[in-house]
Amino acid sequence: MSNTELKAKPSLERYFVAPGTAFEPTEAEIQNGFALGKNPNPLPKVFQPLKIRNYTFKNRIWVSPMCMYSSEDGFTNDFHMSHYSQFAIRGAGLVMTEATGVLPEGRITPNCLGIWKDEHIDGLRRIVNHVHKYGAVAGMQLGHSGRKGSTIPLGMIQYRDTMRATEEDGAWPEDVYGPSAIAFDASHCTPREMTLDDIDRVQQAFVDAAVRAGKAGFDLVELHGAHGYLLFEFLSPLSNQRTDKYGGSFENRTRMLIETVRRVRQVWPEDKPLFVRISSSEWVEGGWDIDDTVALAKLLVNEGVDLIDCSSGGNDPRQKITNGPGYQVPFAEKVKREVSGLLVGAVGLITESHQANEILEDGKADVLFIAREFLRNPSFVLSTAHELGVNIKWPIQYERAILKPKYKFF
Repeated sequence: MSNTELKAKPSLERYFVAPGTAFEPTEAEIQNGFALGKNPNPLPKVFQPLKIRNYTFKNRIWVSPMCMYSSEDGFTNDFHMSHYSQFAIRGAGLVMTEATGVLPEGRITPNCLGIWKDEHIDGLRRIVNHVHKYGAVAGMQLGHSGRKGSTIPLGMIQYRDTMRATEEDGAWPEDVYGPSAIAFDASHCTPREMTLDDIDRVQQAFVDAAVRAGKAGFDLVELHGAHGYLLFEFLSPLSNQRTDKYGGSFENRTRMLIETVRRVRQVWPEDKPLFVRISSSEWVEGGWDIDDTVALAKLLVNEGVDLIDCSSGGNDPRQKITNGPGYQVPFAEKVKREVSGLLVGAVGLITESHQANEILEDGKADVLFIAREFLRNPSFVLSTAHELGVNIKWPIQYERAILKPKYKFF
């Protein structure tokens, strides 16, 4: 074998590159059909690394939080290990947990993950370690269900005539609370209005949960302030009709979230990112809207939030959502355009490779949070690279499945 041929081989360093990371192939790999040719220059935005504080994300295709309804007493199990690992193995830049309850009554259903006690840490740490093994960043979404708690898992809806879960289901119908005593709808529990002591207790629960997340090894946490759960319930004038300092004006309605963010940032390490997910609009006249979100985002920057994850809806059954491919991207675009110093994530029916990259190339967002498409296609990162003509590292165990360029990926 000639020296030229030897140099044409990839270096051994390639062997240790994390799945989902773009690399430049050798001439030999291109000639033998094991590469797509030279990578585009510059790389498509979805495969450009992104650094936030001390963490570098190898690409910008991230796993969005998704409820799995597969836990008992908040604990992880083999399903969670398999579920989150599959995305890390196949190259996702960030793997985010589902909304994880900071209190037992803060879960959405009795089968949601929890982090309200130290006993939860070991199981979560096992998952984090496995996610890290494949070079992905591990994130945890911290949440409290508020008035939408004590409900049944989505898969049970067809068997029940109500969303309310009972004590026999392991739920807490008598311990559902929110900013005001207003039910989401007739199918949900009517919450009791929180006292000031309740508010302080919940904020402290977020703080304690963040500390536990750090002990489990998570690289970032995201506060769930979307989809009609507790933190968003305080934001909306439709669900928050308090007359004290936590209700009424924009400043008062945002106080719960701002104070919670502030308290979490104080205990969350300075070198670790902090995200917030928001419903950018309620899609209801008189409710929270995108202009409110922009105003809130400007406040969050000053509290040490690094990224706002722009979703929408979920707080009022009267919502009228205009659905379609990328239907929530305009929310992210407006926040990115009008708020400096804050990264922005886009979500919502992002299902195709070119669509995903164009969102970032057009400057509408900095990253993508992908949900259902990852459930349909856990290899979305790998297929996106193939369709965009980018060579990325596959997991070593799956490299024999890399198709030569003349073949279609699937």
